Amino acid sequence: MSLRLLQRVAPSRAVIAATDDGAYLVPGVDSVRALALCAIEAGQGIADAIAAAGRGEAVDLPALFDAGAIGSPIDHDDPAHLVMTGTGLTHLGSAEGRDKMHRAAAEAATQTDSMRMFLEGVEGGKPAAGAVGQQPEWFYKGDGSQLVAPGGDFAMPHFAQDGGEEPELAGIYLIGPDGTPHRIGLALANEFSDHVTERHNYLWLAHSKLRQASIGPELLIGTPPEHIEGTSRIVRDGATIWEKPFLSGEANMSHSLANLEHHHFKYALFRRPGDIHVHFFGTATLSFSDGVRTEEGDVFEIAAAPFTLPLKNRLTRAAEVPVAVREL
Repeated sequence: MSLRLLQRVAPSRAVIAATDDGAYLVPGVDSVRALALCAIEAGQGIADAIAAAGRGEAVDLPALFDAGAIGSPIDHDDPAHLVMTGTGLTHLGSAEGRDKMHRAAAEAATQTDSMRMFLEGVEGGKPAAGAVGQQPEWFYKGDGSQLVAPGGDFAMPHFAQDGGEEPELAGIYLIGPDGTPHRIGLALANEFSDHVTERHNYLWLAHSKLRQASIGPELLIGTPPEHIEGTSRIVRDGATIWEKPFLSGEANMSHSLANLEHHHFKYALFRRPGDIHVHFFGTATLSFSDGVRTEEGDVFEIAAAPFTLPLKNRLTRAAEVPVAVREL
């Protein structure tokens, strides 16, 4: 039986615990971050902290979701203390689309940097327990101001060349008072990116990733599933124009979660007490790789069991804001 956590944002803030038997409010806390801090202070796992809090009022989860009363399953009072990062080339098959993007700029017989990094991950991304494996590709996406709620709009910058979906899983972490990272759970995610910019030159990957992102409404608690199979689709004017299954979980990855976590949190910068980290684990499924060019108004839909609610976001474009640097 899966245990999932959600955050109600209206009419008042509350934490919801959901199982196959129903959903109920968790008494005494108004955010998942506050609940996680209580668990750390008590020396408990978060599932035990939920059990210790008792069951509050039962809620109709689908009705709340349809009413737009469910927000992101994690946030921070100060968005600057929510860090969004990710890793790429982590899934079996994930090198194919990237290699297509980058090969045009290389000799046909030359192995691209992307393929080389992918193969190094296949060889050394799942080390034995206690060992350190090959480090993955890593990127920064932004802070909490870039986290879009489920159902919210993605606003690609006015200068963006593309706005494309990336269906995957994200790990949600809280840094404890002593600097120890604690994984609260996993969420469905859309790690929204600019693939046209990246295709121009892979050294522009950093630019292509500085975009908004969204995570699904449910935070899956407990041991991560080895195999997750979901569906990613794009809906335009009410009709599905592209749809494809995607796979995640360690059984479908070239890196273990532990290895990805080690290479992120080995930096002291990312072990600042009280901070939240949303870390995207990568994907092998992109509509861009199938030649799809997204348009404003398109809706991205991502769904996968054991999550029971989908993640949907509509594509928009932000207005141009002139930027001038003044000399002081």
